[in-house]
Formats: sequence, C-alpha cells, structure tokens
Amino acid sequence: MRTLLSAAHSEANEGASRNESRTDLRARLERSMRGALKAELQRLEAGLPFLATTGSAAPFIGLFGTVWGIMNSFTAIASQKDTSLAVVAPGIAEALFVTALGLAAAIPAVMAYNQIAVSLGRGANRGNTTITELARRLSQPQSDTQARSAGGAEPLRAGASL
Repeated sequence: MRTLLSAAHSEANEGASRNESRTDLRARLERSMRGALKAELQRLEAGLPFLATTGSAAPFIGLFGTVWGIMNSFTAIASQKDTSLAVVAPGIAEALFVTALGLAAAIPAVMAYNQIAVSLGRGANRGNTTITELARRLSQPQSDTQARSAGGAEPLRAGASL
C-alpha cells in the first residue's frame, strides 16, 4: 500500500504544473500505481518458479530412483540366481527411499506454491480495487475533499468501501 501511495504522490507532484483535467490526472495516477503494483507483485513472485519446478520435478526424480532400485534388485537376482529377501530387499529399500524423498520435496512445494499463488492473486485484486478508489479520490478537486471533511466524516465500518 505504501508503495502505491508513494507512486501516486510522486506522479501527482511531477504533474502538478500541467494544468490537466481531472480525467487525465486520474489516468496518470492509476497508470503510476498499477506500475508500482506490478513491480511489487513481480518481486513477490520471484520464488514461485523454484517451487513450481520442485513440485513438478521431484516426483519424477523419485520415480527415477524407484526404477533404479528395482533394476538393482533384478540385477542382484540375476547375478545370484536367487530370489530370497536378502537379495531383493536392498534394491527395493533404495527404490522406496528415493520415492519417499521425491514426495517429501514435492508435496510441501506444491502446497506452498498454491498458497502463495492464491494469496498473490487476492492481493492483486485488492490492489487493483484500491488503485481505482485512490485514483478517484486523489483526482477530486481539493474543494470537494475539504467540503467532505468539514461536513464530518463518517467512521469506517467493516465491509464499507473507502
């Protein structure tokens, strides 16, 4: 929020001497704040590709380990010509261990990715709504704003718009 207000403030100060219409001022303020919101969202999304890659690749790495362990079991069976548990167990244990590691990496990564992506989406929606409202308020003539504050401001209520 602070970033959006800073962007709007900077833009308003830079364009104060332009003698432009309220519509033009509002468009400039919105454009500036949307740029700030986009930059902030990109900064917050920086770790998402790693989580997505971990969540999608880790099960395949676990599957590769499973195949490798089963191949080792079959190789041991072939070389010793015996199918006893002592021959097969090490390869199967290796297969299950690598599968478990893949799942242990993938499940939290997918959960974190989904939680962060949803939170960022909600934040972007709230940010866009806030930008529209701020631009509307900031582009109002000073006399409108002063008249409203002189008439006594209503307290904010839960669910009420700003």
